[in-house]
Amino acid sequence: MAWNEPGGGNQQDPWSGGGDRRGSGSGGGNGGNNQGPPDLDEALKKFKDKLNRMMGQRGKRGGNGSGGSSGGKGNPFILPGVLVIIALVIWAGSGFYVVDQSERGVVLRFGEYHDTVNPGLHWSPTFVDQVTRVNVTEVRSFRQNASMLTSDTNIVTVRLSAQYQVANPRDYVLNVRDPEQSLRNALDSTLRHVVGASGMQNVLTSTTEVEEVKQIDEGGKVPDMPETVEDPSELPVVTMTPPVPDSLLSGREELGPEVAKRLQESLDAYGLGLRLQTVNLESTQAPEQVQDAVDDVIRSREDRQRSINEARAYENALQPRTEGEAQRLIEEATGYRNTVVSDAEGQTSRFLAVLGEYQQAPEVTRQRLYLDTVSEVLGNNRKALIDVGSQNNSMIYLPLDQLGKPRAGDSGSGVDSQDIRELESVSQQVQNEPLSGGDNSNGQRQSSGISREGR
Repeated sequence: MAWNEPGGGNQQDPWSGGGDRRGSGSGGGNGGNNQGPPDLDEALKKFKDKLNRMMGQRGKRGGNGSGGSSGGKGNPFILPGVLVIIALVIWAGSGFYVVDQSERGVVLRFGEYHDTVNPGLHWSPTFVDQVTRVNVTEVRSFRQNASMLTSDTNIVTVRLSAQYQVANPRDYVLNVRDPEQSLRNALDSTLRHVVGASGMQNVLTSTTEVEEVKQIDEGGKVPDMPETVEDPSELPVVTMTPPVPDSLLSGREELGPEVAKRLQESLDAYGLGLRLQTVNLESTQAPEQVQDAVDDVIRSREDRQRSINEARAYENALQPRTEGEAQRLIEEATGYRNTVVSDAEGQTSRFLAVLGEYQQAPEVTRQRLYLDTVSEVLGNNRKALIDVGSQNNSMIYLPLDQLGKPRAGDSGSGVDSQDIRELESVSQQVQNEPLSGGDNSNGQRQSSGISREGR
């Protein structure tokens, strides 16, 4: 029969633990047979007894089996000692911490700097040391946008970004309450100083454009200007207003490096423990409220520069022609000089040669020079004079072989109307006058006949 059925006899309760009997008292009940699950109060009582034995107290059971107990007094310091030991174990275990590979730990002991620990497992007493972990490998960045005055009292808007790292964890944690905000303030101050010492156009435009404008204002030549330009619109146009002579910056590209250098000096002086990686200039422009006016100024400068470029293009196109003409005149003058010099040298050489011949045979040389001179003179004369001697006869010389040849400077035939009239007049005279060896009715004729000689 089941243990819980009526008349089960001596069958034991499976929860009784083998029929544990503490006595014959009232606590045993029905001969000590438990008829239900163990009581919760009994379990608590057992735990209390074990705790008392640990604390040195002995529990005594009454003879009547009521389960009551009475104990004497033990050591009163054992329980606080155990609690203290447990608290110390918990406190010691809470002091372990791990520093990551990218971090450094700054340890403060009672609020004063104690040490900077490297990555790894470390222990520090809780409530005594305070550990602040700082990431020293992360590259942090932020953007700055501000409007400021330039040295020529113009307003410009500058937008830039800065990248930085923590270089000294101790300074980063202890020296300044808010290092990032201090960095922003230092960047703003440095940027205003650099821009305030520079001209507006030195901040807005590049160094190349600034140099071009300086050369143009000084009357120089625009760099990279071609010698000959057919289309003036192809020439470079400099969109600049006059730069400030004593500007700190030569051009816009120098703004970032100059700000980075001065800002790092300020960070080192403040002891922020930060190291700048770079300062990038994103944009520089005039304020939106005056952007239209600035555009008008730029357009006027463009028109001025375009006119200058057109004038230089005309100069470059005209200069080669004038230089060519000047070179041609120089070459012609040089050629004429060489011709005259050569001719003079030739005449000198010929005179010296004739002089040598003259010294050897003066009479013959003199006669030859005379004949050559007469031949040259008469050969260039258009009329020939013929001496007929003492006879009173006229002889007409008609050079038929020369009549058909054109004269020098004539473009037509060799005989003109004047020659024909002269020939007709001479022929008419010959027909009217008889040929005789003595005097005629008009007196003795001494010579001669006249004719035209064609060349």
